[in-house]
Amino acid sequence: MSAYRRWLPALALLVLSLTWGYTWVLAKHGLVYAPPFAFAAERCVGAALSLILVLKLMGRPLKLVAPGPTLAIGLAQVAGFMVFQTWALVEGGPGKTAVLIFTMPIWTLLMSWPLLGERIRGKQWLAAASTLTGLLLIIEPWDMQSSLFSKFLGLMAALCWAIGTILIKRLRSTTPVDLLTLTTWQMILGAVPLVLLSLVVPERPTEWTVSYIGILAFMSVLSTAMCWCLWIYILDRVPAWEASLSVLGTPVVAILSSRLTFGEEFKTGEIAGILLIGTGLALLSLFSWAASRRNPVVPTIKEEAWERT
Repeated sequence: MSAYRRWLPALALLVLSLTWGYTWVLAKHGLVYAPPFAFAAERCVGAALSLILVLKLMGRPLKLVAPGPTLAIGLAQVAGFMVFQTWALVEGGPGKTAVLIFTMPIWTLLMSWPLLGERIRGKQWLAAASTLTGLLLIIEPWDMQSSLFSKFLGLMAALCWAIGTILIKRLRSTTPVDLLTLTTWQMILGAVPLVLLSLVVPERPTEWTVSYIGILAFMSVLSTAMCWCLWIYILDRVPAWEASLSVLGTPVVAILSSRLTFGEEFKTGEIAGILLIGTGLALLSLFSWAASRRNPVVPTIKEEAWERT
């Protein structure tokens, strides 16, 4: 049972990376039927409704715990992230600018040490260096054709994600908050500004076709509701910097699925970046496994309760 528990975060990361990676392909298709800000709002509203339904079916109370920190998380990690990501897509297109959101691990690394007391030690620097170097080769910040403003928007989306990550870690260290309830309220509070923005910004109407409803269902239930739940679950079990580096499997899946779906050619830098990220993630897993073998952890009451959520 302990071995099973040790591998749960790794399994969650795998599902998260595969789902979020393929989301980029579906997002391109979804924007054919819906304008950007409406698409973001509809996606988050659908996620909030699905999470509320799950809570009701499981018989759990929809009680808001720690309203201030939860509001901050929802505004940063849902509203802020989605607004800047969508705005970056509008200004610079779905190319390198959008991939700038995956600089999130850099900002998380910079904030984790002073704010959370989490730092990279010893051989862990090898994994961090390999992963971040691979990210730079994929993004190619020295060869980006988009405007300076669109790059700024992509970086702001990454910063919002990193701030949300730090806020979740700080909340979980001080207050016992149920994972599913936290994710639900994060989505509810974050969806409100998105809905207001979609009503204020003049856009074309959404085309409610069967194809779009299918895309929206995947984006709402799996990519948004389920994956943000998995993300909070992962953050509760590993340091913020490690979780942030591990999620870099997402752009790898995004590039692979995009190239295969649309018949695009791979670049040499992308291949090298994918290999370096893969190496870094493998090293992270190896070091975590070695540490767990040296220092087996007996699950606490809190951890056992979380396994049931």
